[in-house]
Amino acid sequence: MSSVHREQSNEEPGRRAEGTGNSAQLRLVIDPAVAFVFEVEPNDLRAPTRRSPRAAFARQVAMYLAHVACGLSMTEVGVLFSRDHTIVAHACEAVEDRRDDPDLDKRMERLECAVVALIGALSWRRTLV
Repeated sequence: MSSVHREQSNEEPGRRAEGTGNSAQLRLVIDPAVAFVFEVEPNDLRAPTRRSPRAAFARQVAMYLAHVACGLSMTEVGVLFSRDHTIVAHACEAVEDRRDDPDLDKRMERLECAVVALIGALSWRRTLV
């Protein structure tokens, strides 16, 4: 069992984004947050090609967040990012492998919390309208 799947099964209650609704809207939350933290252009995350190594890793982080923090399957993440599910699996493993770095791990923890909170706020906003 990969560390991504172990992490999901042991996650704290309430860690996943509830009521994500239309998964395409997740990109509206994830892309700007990841682009800002990793200092890349948001358009680089949507590019059909790899781009720079920094942009490629930022895209892997975005896919990881869609899977781990938002609870999408790897197939759903692949559709969302116009990638094959095997690319998503590789991205999740690549991010997990690099989380041994304390600085990256702290960034990832904060991004996960921010994404979950923003998705929750969007869901809450929809109930007011």
